[in-house]
Amino acid sequence: MGLSFYNHKKVLVTGHTGFKGSWLVSLLLSAGAEVTGYALPAPEGPSLFNTLGLGEKLGDHSVYGDIRDLDHLMQVFRASEPELVFHLAAQPIVRVSYQDPVGTYSANVLGTVHVLECVRQTPSVRSFLNVTTDKVYENFEWDRGYREDDRLDGYDPYSNSKSCSELVTHSYRLSFFGDKGPAVSTARSGNVIGGGDFQKDRILPDCIRAAEAGREIILRNPDSTRPYQHVLEPLCAYLMIAEAQYRDRGFQGAYNVGPDDDSCLTTGYIADLFCKYYGEGARWVGIPDGGPHEAHLLKLDNTKLKETFGWKPVWSVEEAVEHTVMWTKAADKQEALLSDIRAFREKSTYL
Repeated sequence: MGLSFYNHKKVLVTGHTGFKGSWLVSLLLSAGAEVTGYALPAPEGPSLFNTLGLGEKLGDHSVYGDIRDLDHLMQVFRASEPELVFHLAAQPIVRVSYQDPVGTYSANVLGTVHVLECVRQTPSVRSFLNVTTDKVYENFEWDRGYREDDRLDGYDPYSNSKSCSELVTHSYRLSFFGDKGPAVSTARSGNVIGGGDFQKDRILPDCIRAAEAGREIILRNPDSTRPYQHVLEPLCAYLMIAEAQYRDRGFQGAYNVGPDDDSCLTTGYIADLFCKYYGEGARWVGIPDGGPHEAHLLKLDNTKLKETFGWKPVWSVEEAVEHTVMWTKAADKQEALLSDIRAFREKSTYL
């Protein structure tokens, strides 16, 4: 298996204007895939999608729309006739889900239903991957990592909506696809870091904004422990899973895509790494803001992914933070991204 598999393959990516989506589209285009993207327009302000000029590169195949609009989404599926579908579109922020639970459930649950319904009615699709989150599990704050057969029941509206998205995907696979339809999997990944993430309430984007403005970095929960990985880590796993099940339906299922235990680190440690590599007097301070509940400890067990595909993480968290800072300071963002991909490929068993 490898990235060359995607040469001339027709691929549809929902959420292609987002951070992960932009990196995924860049990888697919570098492989020679025929990519169609479907998403809301990139938000106002800085975005990786616009920085890389992906709208111009995709042309008419970059379609702006809402996955809650079933008729429009169906038109795009019928026009593009994809062979592989990656579903990344979502409302991805925990704090936003407390402010707008209805919008979060609508996008993350009904949106998944709509994408799966389009997959069901598009005979060309052979492989579908729904990207969810490590937060889908009922979190007992165990020291051990959660396994794919642990109970799903996210606490906050975002996490719970992604648990529901998992259940919807499982139901469609059992009810409609059987042994003849497209192969279907879900991928549950943890926090990602990398160049071009401008989202609020994420550790490195918050660090970058503060450092560039010459302010102290404020951490709400410096002792919270999360699995951190560079964005290329889960993207390679997604591409690998989608290819494997395209070739052999026996690979479909649910997969945790997380780093090893030594990359499950506190927010404060990540901020320390950022300050080290950014320099220029960057510093942080912990100031709780009394915000809504967020998990304190969350880890994934990646054994299934390793044993099934021989997968292993490529970059340490230190390398991931260093590459993110390098991208941030680079004058040519496109070349910085391609440089990251080249450096990653040198150590990757898949790319």
